[in-house]
Parts: sequence; structure tokens; C-alpha cells
Amino acid sequence: MTSETKTASPSPDSPQPSLGSLAGTALGMLAILTLITGVAYPLIVTGIAKTAFPEQANGSLIVKGGKVVGSRLIGQPFEDPKHFWGRLSATSPAGYNGAASTGSNLGPTNPDLTKKAKERIEALRAADPGNEALVPVDLVTSSASGLDPHISPAAAEYQVRRVARVRGLPEDRVRALVGANTEQRDLGFLGEPRVNVLLLNLALDGEVAR
Repeated sequence: MTSETKTASPSPDSPQPSLGSLAGTALGMLAILTLITGVAYPLIVTGIAKTAFPEQANGSLIVKGGKVVGSRLIGQPFEDPKHFWGRLSATSPAGYNGAASTGSNLGPTNPDLTKKAKERIEALRAADPGNEALVPVDLVTSSASGLDPHISPAAAEYQVRRVARVRGLPEDRVRALVGANTEQRDLGFLGEPRVNVLLLNLALDGEVAR
């Protein structure tokens, strides 16, 4: 004796959902998910961030005398010999444009990269005659973002002599300011020590104003 399992199949006469009904359901789900992921979630995350990390959530802005002078996260162009110079920036239409983050994308064999590096070295030499030390590579190249606010301690040390001479300050005092504005590795092992150029120059300007 054999048994057969019969499965019920929809009756050809049962009503099928219309195209309009399916479209309405899809649009309804789209609207709900948009509100959840595009409105509610960002507002909640932003609210938590502004409560727990207000400075970082607002752009890590630097305020001096009640006026915003920059951000800890975005470099600024410095060309005056009395200031420390940061990395080159390939953003357009001007350097360190936070709305147009980009690297130069120039390869090591590209003659334009060599040309820009030579021009930078010449500018550094002209601003500090007699300094025959090797120029650190981060002073003649741009970062991948074009916005890097930091230079290496070696790049800062290379400029100590020039900045001290132009400002009429002892080199040891300028070097101490570099040390005070040097950030160590995150968690003690991530990244490399680096110097925030904007904070260092603000400290220097404050030193002269005393």
C-alpha cells in the first residue's frame, strides 16, 4: 500500500496582486527604510556624537580669541619664513581645500613629481641659506588626501633653525615648542609621531606676542 502526499497549489481562480498593489508596497517600504536609515539613524548617531565627543563631532575646530582659525584635521598653506611649512597640497582650486580632497596621483617616475620636489627644495633652501641638511621627504611631497595637517618631527627639526633666526628666538625655545606640539603614536603603537603645523605656528605667534 502506497501513500501519496498531495500539495495544495493555488487555484487559478484565486486573485493575484495587481502591479499597482506591488508598486505601492515597494514604495511604502522604500519610504519607511529611507526614514529609518536616511533620517532617524543619522540624527541619532549625530546626537550621540555631539554629546559624547562634541569637539570631534563639530570638526575639531580651533578657536583663538573667539574666532575659528582652522581645524586640527585640515592643514593650511604657510609660506612666510617665520612659520613652519606643512606638506604640499594637490587640491584645487587652492591648496588644502577641504571640499576637494585629493592626492597628486603622480607616480615616482613622473617628471612633474620630480619638478615639484625640486621647486620645493629650492624654496626651502632660499628661505634658509646655509642649511645643507637633507630635506625630509614629507616636505616635498603631498599626502594622499591633500589635507594632512601634520609633518614629521624630522621635517619640523629641519625648519627650527630658519624659524628661530627669523623670529629672533633661541633655537632651544623653538625646539621646545615643536616638542609640545608633537603627537605621539595612537594607543602607543598606531601610526608615527607627528607635528600639527597649525597648532605649532599658533604657539609660535603666541610666544612672540608675550
